[in-house]
Amino acid sequence: MEKRLYLYPKFERFWHWTQAVLIILLIVSGFELHGMFKISGFYDAFNLHNYSAFLLVGLIIFAIFWHFTTGEWRQYIPSLEKIDAMICFYTRDIFKGMPHPLEKTRERKLNPLQRLTYFSLKAFIFPLQIITGFLYFFYNDLAQMGYKFDLGLIANLHSFGAYLFVCFFIVHVYLTTTGETVFSNIKAMFTGYEDIKGH
Repeated sequence: MEKRLYLYPKFERFWHWTQAVLIILLIVSGFELHGMFKISGFYDAFNLHNYSAFLLVGLIIFAIFWHFTTGEWRQYIPSLEKIDAMICFYTRDIFKGMPHPLEKTRERKLNPLQRLTYFSLKAFIFPLQIITGFLYFFYNDLAQMGYKFDLGLIANLHSFGAYLFVCFFIVHVYLTTTGETVFSNIKAMFTGYEDIKGH
């Protein structure tokens, strides 16, 4: 038996896709700044990186406000419930065509692995990138004010966070294909509705 649930409100979909675009722009422009390839040149990549970063911080502030006023922040509370079943599902059972061990509901859109991953992103990786990015951007101003720190360390931490984002992005895109059909999860993030098979 299949039921249709409205899981993703308009703002959540706007936030998701806007955040995705900004993170992709940050990754691409960041790699260009590191000299890994050339698309627009250093100056344009520098400006794109900084504008995207400030827009992302603004989006994060709005998203935090939305999550707390709607109660959606509860979706990201880490849980170890059935985490062993989720690991088995993604590493073995999914390839055997076995059903998902947890039924998705409006109150529980994320499985335990997703909760841990998104919590880590929001509590550690995003703050790491924002703090190191701002320290990097305002380094000269802070140095003139007497605040001196190891710029090389800041740059390496920022790069480390960027690689973590790349890893997350690759895994995230792959996992979007593990729904009822290859594109059902992506379609749900456009329409807001997802067809859920009952257990």
